[in-house]
Amino acid sequence: MRSDTRVREAARDIGARYGVDYTDDAAVTALLAERRKSLETEQRRPAAYLGLLTLMAGMFLPFGIPLSPALDAHLFAVLGAAGALTVVGAALLVHARAQWKQALRNGPLAGYREVLGIARAHGIPLAHIPPWLEGRTTGGGGKGAAPIPTYPPVEPAPQAPSDAPPDSAPAPAPSTPAPASVSVSVPPKPSAVSHYEHMADAGGWHDETGCLLFLAGAGGVTWAVTVGTAVGYAALLLVPVAVWIWLAGRRQGREKEELREEALKYVTALEAAQAAGARVPELSPQLRALLDDHH
Repeated sequence: MRSDTRVREAARDIGARYGVDYTDDAAVTALLAERRKSLETEQRRPAAYLGLLTLMAGMFLPFGIPLSPALDAHLFAVLGAAGALTVVGAALLVHARAQWKQALRNGPLAGYREVLGIARAHGIPLAHIPPWLEGRTTGGGGKGAAPIPTYPPVEPAPQAPSDAPPDSAPAPAPSTPAPASVSVSVPPKPSAVSHYEHMADAGGWHDETGCLLFLAGAGGVTWAVTVGTAVGYAALLLVPVAVWIWLAGRRQGREKEELREEALKYVTALEAAQAAGARVPELSPQLRALLDDHH
């Protein structure tokens, strides 16, 4: 906000309406931490869990009719109970969702989103917007239940003339020298960070696949010993394949962790540059997720 006094004044006006000083970094950090915890608690309300269990009971109850003669004898009563459970469960889930949306859309978070929207309209790029702030999924997908508001673009602030008119009176000399403007440089993106963005979403299947192959090999050997079929011993070949997949996953995990540290240093440097007044580029979804986890 230091780069545009209009944004700073608008943030103060919005803060006056919500009782929050959005120009105070410490206050905003504490606000976001408290509200995020409150929203997570809102999502874990007993009504949400009860609604999910009730909805599942209503949906799966008809499938138990062929398995129980007692249920088959009271078919219409069972179907009526299943319908009632489904309706009640859906109503509880809708109610829990509505309470969560109300907590997200109202209060100081709404004012903070207004500040972000005004900053973007004045040409200040937003390097990172946490997905939870807009009600989006953890991966950042979807529009979200409370997106950042969009305002018409604003022309850049006019610059004060550097030269005074010839007939104007000379300005008095300041008692203290004015601080020189410092140009804040934006750190370039290292190749390691680009590599991390490409492989951030890769992997994650090695442990499961290796375990399945190992179990398949053990099952084949057990079947061969029990039944006496020599073909089952061929499943032993799956064991070294499972070990190789595990080692490949471990190697990829170590490489990703090293790249993650480099990416974290980069986004931290971008945060520092933005705090000093530089206009930094918007982060990729992978870097936004990394920054969100870091905070």
